[in-house]
Amino acid sequence: MAQPTWSARRVTAALVVMVVVVVVLAVAGGSWAQLSPSFYSFSCPGVFNAVKRGMQSAIAREKRIGASIVRLFFHDCFVQGCDASLLLDDTASFTGEKTANPNNGSVRGFEVIDAIKSAVETICPGVVSCADILAIAARDSVAILGGPSWDVKVGRRDSRTASLSGANNNIPPPTSGLANLTSLFAAQGLSQKDMVALSGSHTIGQARCTNFRAHIYNETNIDSGFAMRRQSGCPRNSGSGDNNLAPLDLQTPTVFENNYYKNLVVKKGLLHSDQELFNGGATDALVQSYISSQSTFFADFVTGMIKMGDITPLTGSNGEIRKNCRRIN
Repeated sequence: MAQPTWSARRVTAALVVMVVVVVVLAVAGGSWAQLSPSFYSFSCPGVFNAVKRGMQSAIAREKRIGASIVRLFFHDCFVQGCDASLLLDDTASFTGEKTANPNNGSVRGFEVIDAIKSAVETICPGVVSCADILAIAARDSVAILGGPSWDVKVGRRDSRTASLSGANNNIPPPTSGLANLTSLFAAQGLSQKDMVALSGSHTIGQARCTNFRAHIYNETNIDSGFAMRRQSGCPRNSGSGDNNLAPLDLQTPTVFENNYYKNLVVKKGLLHSDQELFNGGATDALVQSYISSQSTFFADFVTGMIKMGDITPLTGSNGEIRKNCRRIN
């Protein structure tokens, strides 16, 4: 039998390469495609810089917004996974998650994500999901405010649906006890260690009076002087001063460090759910370890954020890449 010519071998090799490329593309487009920090290396290499610039600008205007973006990411991931469902506005025929009890009147930062999305669309139209923009923005918020940084895995797509009931049932309320907190985090595949570390995000940001009123007036696991100080800006009667704000971390509410845990051991946790992490229970030792070593807190926080970002993402051909984060295409 005649041996194939050099030209024939080159054609055959080229065909093999083409087949491999087609298979790789098919896998990447499949529903089980994996998240990766390099997902946009070729399709939108400028996305990380664009998001960082947007967050630097937003935090320069208002430092609190960093905490708000982290909270936005958390409340999104706990409902249907990290799919940007929380960003969807209600319409006449669609009910989103913004009016759920944990979100109504309190989640904020949507306009920041809108602005970053517009900037990303300018350089890479139709490529980067709102879900990925929110994940990157949450990382940048922590890092800009003095916390750790990490490689954000990307490749998520955006949901075409939302779940009001999921938001009402899955997101831990500020009145949660330790058992309920542990259960709700476990339902998302997050351990008790993840829960305590991720709660450390409360080292930045503020809370509304309506969310800590019962803790400062009706409970005993709180420093009396601290309670009186918070009462001055949060009247006892419901409906009066509900939206008045107080810092979650008494000392440095715009710096990401471990002071949050130091407050807990002296019973100065603002929310009932905060103080539950140091109240004679199974998580006391973790709180103490994060006081002893900020680097341990940072490492466990990063682990928790990456795990949270992995909660049932839409990938491949599932979902869509929204043109506008507030509505489906």
